[in-house]
Amino acid sequence: MTALGLASVGVYSVMSYVVRQRTREIGTRVALGATRGDIAWLVMRQGIRIAAVGTGVGLVAGLIAAQSLRSILFGVSASDPLTLAISAGVLVVTTLAACYLPARRAALVDPARTLAEQ
Repeated sequence: MTALGLASVGVYSVMSYVVRQRTREIGTRVALGATRGDIAWLVMRQGIRIAAVGTGVGLVAGLIAAQSLRSILFGVSASDPLTLAISAGVLVVTTLAACYLPARRAALVDPARTLAEQ
């Protein structure tokens, strides 16, 4: 549970930083006609990519590690599909939840204010 919390804080921090770095770009997109939904989807799409790559790498690494630890596992198989599916699902949902606040903040960017800043 602690690792999941740390992961979500890390993803939130990175996504907040990325949104802050791209504020001028987002302001320009809004000034050119992008809707709030378009901007939120732009940020969430990046979060989905992070979740997909992280889940894929984690599943492969977990399966490799489980094979080497097979002798100390009792009562479950080294590649229990239900456990893998639930853990992957929880990780994806947590990642997307961590991306939601930065996406919402990006959608509320005021284009006049961001374009006026130098």
